[in-house]
Amino acid sequence: MDRKNRSLRFRYAVLVIVLSLGVCWSVASARHEAEKSTYPRGEYIVGASWLMEHKDDESIMIVDVREDKYFNGKLIPGAIRLPWAAFRFNDPVLGIGGLFVGTQRAQQILGAHGISRTDTIILYDSVERDGGATASYVFWVLDLLGHKEKKILNRGIDGWIDAGGAVSSQPAKRDEILYQAPSDQIRLQREADGEFISPRLGDPYYQILDVRSRAEYLGETPDVGLDGKILKLGHIPTAVNVHYQLNWADSNGKALKGYGELQDLYRGLDPSRAVILYCHSARRSSFTYFVLRLMGFEDVRLYDRSWFEWGNQQFYYPVETRENLFKTFAFLKTDSRAARAASPERPAGEEPLEQAKGGYVSCGG
Repeated sequence: MDRKNRSLRFRYAVLVIVLSLGVCWSVASARHEAEKSTYPRGEYIVGASWLMEHKDDESIMIVDVREDKYFNGKLIPGAIRLPWAAFRFNDPVLGIGGLFVGTQRAQQILGAHGISRTDTIILYDSVERDGGATASYVFWVLDLLGHKEKKILNRGIDGWIDAGGAVSSQPAKRDEILYQAPSDQIRLQREADGEFISPRLGDPYYQILDVRSRAEYLGETPDVGLDGKILKLGHIPTAVNVHYQLNWADSNGKALKGYGELQDLYRGLDPSRAVILYCHSARRSSFTYFVLRLMGFEDVRLYDRSWFEWGNQQFYYPVETRENLFKTFAFLKTDSRAARAASPERPAGEEPLEQAKGGYVSCGG
């Protein structure tokens, strides 16, 4: 009889464990699906639980983008190392730092690391290095190249470790291959420069977002050029300031805010129009680029040269120190692609973003 009771207890325990595992899996899956459905383009972000389930999929390519000085020797198993700064260079003649290497060189870099056009690329960095604000630069590069399947791991390797994920000390290696983006799929309009922006100041189709700190935006804290000289103080005329760190739910964990909170943060932006983003060197603004794409904005453009160019004394671009404010705008909850289709390229009769009085405007030089 005791043996029979023990057998029943054992079977019951096994059943409880199986059911518990099933419940845990269901909760994890539901949490991911809820997270994914929160954002209009939820396919651009994944959590650690999703990656644990899919990391061994044949199409998955995990990419650790941390620079050597931020790399702690721990990787997600199967990840390759591709520091994000490989896609940038400095031009001491122009005095501009962090320039994009260009589409041809970018494709060579991707191919040299064994990345193919059909890979689903999972990008991650760390909480220490701004919780996504370097993985986002590579996301922008892939978006510009028209690479369809790319995602950022929320909270990077820290989120992975906190979720109980195993780590490796050796990066994966892949044979070099040819990465070639069809020319008709490359989206060069994802990048903007000063020559493009300058004649469009005041054009209501283009919304300009400065993601630097408020002190930088108002000209209270200067940015410096490659030569160490102070750049012009202030911001691009008509630009509104939303600090990129406001995208985080908190400054310690650096998880991304939910869609509702991001809607409140960017309530003044019209997703049916273009948004041009800049900071000092485009690293910080690439994070906001990712966030807006996640939110369903289609026409988003990164000013890659950013304040390195616009604030450089040798260029005659105007600057101002007055604060510009968003107009009251009810954020569209519909798919921005549909909204864009219903809106003309440059809507007539619309006024530029509202500006507060005060400050000065200067062209420098």
